[in-house]
Amino acid sequence: MSSLGESGLAAVRLIADADPVLWSIVWRSLALSAAASALAFVVGTVLGAWLAVSRFPGRGLVLAVLNTLLSLPSVVVGLGVYLLLSRSGPLGFLGWLYSFKAMLLAQTVLVLPIVIALVRQVVEDADASHGEQLRSLGASPRLRGLLLAWDERSALLTVALAAFGRAIAEVGAVMLVGGNMDGFTRVMTTAIALETSKGDLPLAMGLGLVLLGVVLLLQLLLAGLRAWLQKVDAAVPVAAPSAGTRA
Repeated sequence: MSSLGESGLAAVRLIADADPVLWSIVWRSLALSAAASALAFVVGTVLGAWLAVSRFPGRGLVLAVLNTLLSLPSVVVGLGVYLLLSRSGPLGFLGWLYSFKAMLLAQTVLVLPIVIALVRQVVEDADASHGEQLRSLGASPRLRGLLLAWDERSALLTVALAAFGRAIAEVGAVMLVGGNMDGFTRVMTTAIALETSKGDLPLAMGLGLVLLGVVLLLQLLLAGLRAWLQKVDAAVPVAAPSAGTRA
């Protein structure tokens, strides 16, 4: 393409004409991120709810490590998973390296700390607000955490969407463990990097437009969900204090 404008028009045509190469990459990327987000959400909700209500020696250190993992570069996560799955690694016998399973593991590990941290905050706030009743009924910390998480399930939907948004935009980890193989492990972010280096700007820009559309849709869903939660909270009646007994 001789100009950026022509490349942009070609990218739009690829999307509109349902180019099979482009859309196969898109669907693979969506499937990978959805599966990784779902796994991370299930595991992270259990761990985050437990961490929110449990008190044990070293909890502060665990929270410090968790906060550190939130800012861990994705390429470092990819390196760690690569070393685990390499032929000489402890999980090398699985034969997952350069496969969809390896990418799924990498994205799940990357997203899991985010889910744990957000769920912990949601459940901890709920425990401070109305966890006393569960404690008075003798609920164990594990049961209390799960009940509070279920009670805050609407708020946890935002956590699930945030996890998906982080996973879909990831590039470093999946490129290291997936190998960016055409038709097998190539996803939107890795394909954009590869096609740009090859000079195939229409395909790179087309994938970039789709990725921007997915991210924009997530932001709109998050904004709508937050607005809905605020309306629900505002509609919940506040219990009036009980009147004292008369003399």
